[in-house]
Amino acid sequence: MKRREFIRYGFGGAGILMLPLGVNAMTSGSKKRVRFGVCADVHKDIMHDADERLQTFIDEASKQNLDFIIQLGDFCRPYEQNKEFLGIFNEYDGAKYHVIGNHDMDGGFSREQVLDFWGADSKYYSFDQNGYHFIVLDGNDQNPSPDKAKGYARFVGKEQLQWLGNDLKATNLPCIVLSHQSLENEDLGIENQEQVRAILEKADKVIACFSGHHHTDYACTINGIYYIQINSMSYSWLGGDYQTIRYSQEIDEKYPWIKYTAPYEKPLFAFVELDKRKIQIEGVQSQFIGPGPDELGFPEQAKNSPVVPVISNRKIKY
Repeated sequence: MKRREFIRYGFGGAGILMLPLGVNAMTSGSKKRVRFGVCADVHKDIMHDADERLQTFIDEASKQNLDFIIQLGDFCRPYEQNKEFLGIFNEYDGAKYHVIGNHDMDGGFSREQVLDFWGADSKYYSFDQNGYHFIVLDGNDQNPSPDKAKGYARFVGKEQLQWLGNDLKATNLPCIVLSHQSLENEDLGIENQEQVRAILEKADKVIACFSGHHHTDYACTINGIYYIQINSMSYSWLGGDYQTIRYSQEIDEKYPWIKYTAPYEKPLFAFVELDKRKIQIEGVQSQFIGPGPDELGFPEQAKNSPVVPVISNRKIKY
């Protein structure tokens, strides 16, 4: 029987969790430090101030002693007018990586068009940094099953699964997995997440998996692997029953989807440090602009999907 343990932390709080790690990763892991900046779901094509939000992240990341930065998808579509926004990300003077999200192809674009616009090389890939192995997955493959979920594709295909298994076999380093859609949310995450997790668990090298997509602040462990959802930089989605104009009428006319959301006053992002069998996450705490979900009568969400304007601080020992 699989043992599943869910951990939830409060607003801006710090949690400490002890996790086991496979023998291979423990004996081969680096004693060096890795520090990176991460953001998710900026949604340039929805938020009127996405440029300013991303600039705040890049400015802060540039002050830190980071090895790289990474964005976890739903970043921007390959429109000509988004080149200036992309340029802000590229201002960072260091290594930078992309994860492709489902909304990045809105408007009929292909994944290849998005990657070409971003200057990214591949839909899924891996890289080493200071004795750690980082794996980026693409959760936008088509599910060949006739019983596939409706809506956007959220699947890891056969070819990518084979690549993942081979990539894990080829390294003796402790591994971190990054994806847009989560590998633990049973309702809205990657459809064949159990298949993916089985590959990760068999490798006995994976410490943690980071994802975006769900616009929430949540973490849990499943069979010794830590799963962390990085909240959206910009907002929580509330839907048509909770429409509220939170900025000017002019902004609403130009960016009509904002009123379906509960935007965060400050942009959310995090800095993650891996050091001596410890993962430390430094998040940002903000507040909603205008009435919050509770004031609007938005129903309480499941424990794994809190609607909160924060990325929590966390400390994980493994």
